[in-house]
Amino acid sequence: MKQLLLYLSFLVGFQISGHAQSAYELPQSVKKILFLGNSITWSGEYVDFVETYFRAVKPEHSLEFINAGLPSETVSGLSEPNHADGKFPRPDLHERLSRVLTAIKPDLVIAGYGMNDGIYLPFDEDRFSKFKEGIVWLHNEVVKQGIAIIHATPPVFDERKGAAYANVLDIYSDWLISKRYTANWNVIDIHWPMRKYLEGRRLTDAAFTLAEDGIHPGTTGHWLMAKEVLLYLGEQEVASADSIEEALSSFQNVDKLLRLVSERQEILRNAWLTHTGHQRPGLPAGIPISEAKEKAEAIDQEISELAQ
Repeated sequence: MKQLLLYLSFLVGFQISGHAQSAYELPQSVKKILFLGNSITWSGEYVDFVETYFRAVKPEHSLEFINAGLPSETVSGLSEPNHADGKFPRPDLHERLSRVLTAIKPDLVIAGYGMNDGIYLPFDEDRFSKFKEGIVWLHNEVVKQGIAIIHATPPVFDERKGAAYANVLDIYSDWLISKRYTANWNVIDIHWPMRKYLEGRRLTDAAFTLAEDGIHPGTTGHWLMAKEVLLYLGEQEVASADSIEEALSSFQNVDKLLRLVSERQEILRNAWLTHTGHQRPGLPAGIPISEAKEKAEAIDQEISELAQ
């Protein structure tokens, strides 16, 4: 009951506030931004959108966006007894974070966890505690290395695939947002804007969905995620855009630019995951990191020419 009352109080508060988010001012010292997360981050479309926008609008910033998301991963350390039909337990960020930070040396981490951390079961205080402990551990490990971190709430879980788990992610998201005020954390709210969008679209199209499986967003969902990241980073011009193409409507080569960014991201993501190591079977092996950087530099040249 206590947890339910906490959730309801947060929900009312955010409905009143309209989910307003303050912008985070990127320090000039930030050049390398690392994205951590699960399969939604690994798939990378929202990361591609964020990089494409900055490449087109602010090429002078010379920001490097690195995707090190890992499918199935949690920060809670929990896993279903028969996850992946018993083939492997969920990987745990605790196992690889130190290697990733040491190898990549980011200036800023944007971390999005939660979707897997309740392991798709109804709310449970012990599982919630494991999630909170994992997030606090992640925050402290990053900060003690002198790296800035921005947390992101998990994307919405479609309640048509399970109302109980949709409620779990509501609660996890509200706790993360509360850390803005209780611990002065930087937190991007992705969850509630996605839920508001989903519910709004279903008023006119009952069959509308952001994720066919209830978990992994399609392109529209990834754009909603990217938009909240961009808004939090101060790019208010994207507020009314419904797609990356609309956000960059004055740019003539958006499709080509996005394709090049996506190609570069995939090469480097696979290379970094292989280079730093992980316990998630079934992923494509990356080429050696030195070779990946050479390929990325060649694509960078094409991107720079296109963005001029």
